[in-house]
Amino acid sequence: MAEKRDYYEVLGVDKGASAEDIKKAYRKKAIQYHPDKNPGDKEAEEKFKEAAEAYDVLSDPQKRARYDQFGHAGMSGQGGFSGGGFSMEDIFSQFGDIFGGAFGGAFSGFGGSRSSGGRRVARGTDIRIKVKLSLAEVMKGVEKTVKINKMVTCPDCHGRGAVSEADIKTCDHCHGTGVVTKIANTILGQMQTSSPCPYCGGEGKKITNPCRKCSGSGLVKSAEEITFKIPAGVQEGMQLTIQGKGNAARNNGVPGNLLVVIEEEGPKEGGLQRDGNDLIYNLNLSIPDAVLGCSVEIPYIDSKLKIKVDPGTQPGKILKLRGKGIPDVNGYGSGDYLIYVQVYVPKKLDRKEKEIMESWRDSSSFKPKS
Repeated sequence: MAEKRDYYEVLGVDKGASAEDIKKAYRKKAIQYHPDKNPGDKEAEEKFKEAAEAYDVLSDPQKRARYDQFGHAGMSGQGGFSGGGFSMEDIFSQFGDIFGGAFGGAFSGFGGSRSSGGRRVARGTDIRIKVKLSLAEVMKGVEKTVKINKMVTCPDCHGRGAVSEADIKTCDHCHGTGVVTKIANTILGQMQTSSPCPYCGGEGKKITNPCRKCSGSGLVKSAEEITFKIPAGVQEGMQLTIQGKGNAARNNGVPGNLLVVIEEEGPKEGGLQRDGNDLIYNLNLSIPDAVLGCSVEIPYIDSKLKIKVDPGTQPGKILKLRGKGIPDVNGYGSGDYLIYVQVYVPKKLDRKEKEIMESWRDSSSFKPKS
């Protein structure tokens, strides 16, 4: 597989380019390699997709910051074009607002709201859900199955909205294009504008005998189980995009996406806490254990770890177990397990214990050293 090109290089801009510069650069590249201008040219099609992928990342401040820091490796699991799997219609749908109606019929495919025939290509809406993960699930990654109510293609009419194909007629007003054009006289001369046909809603067709199950929409609500994998190392607030698992679209258009927002449960596994990719544990030692040293068991994700505490270990010392923390979501190793040592000082002693402590008071070993 060929190595991905730098996104800034793809669009022909420098790293300090403004959002407007990036938008203009993408517009120029997309026009240059648009399928309508390069019919049957696979290389142009790939460059068209490459430019869309670059724009998807560089036009989003969070994705751009991550890309600037980690490069292409930082884009794994981020969804969108960087996650792969987008079709040409997805590209048209995602970035149609950039082009508006500037190209008229010559670039009718551009903008995603229309197919190459001029009619609108519907896109289903996204669905956002929250998934709560335990520390163990964050540590190892997990496969989740969720059941959601969503709009799906009508099983009776297969999404066409009509009882049969014969019940679908071409719109007389727009003649099937889904677009009406108006010419207005202005002080600058004649101006041509295009807008969705008000008689068919931009679909280019009208249904004479609607499906009874979906009432002509082509969609019905149904529960669906969706299984997906969450990689190890995800963090609170991260959003994963599951392509095409959102609501179905009218007229068998492009389905929306399922957006999975990550939530983390509070500390449970033996008091372990997370700090970035590090694990934190507060170890409480008795005075004799801190003075004499000891071996202790500390909690881990789903097990115990045995560690050695050296004699004379001081309160506030941090013991580090390298690589025993949480894996980085982008594959940059793992964090550490940091054990913060505390020494427990009892508030009440019996008579014998007090005598022992008194005998230590004047011992040179127990005198603080500067």
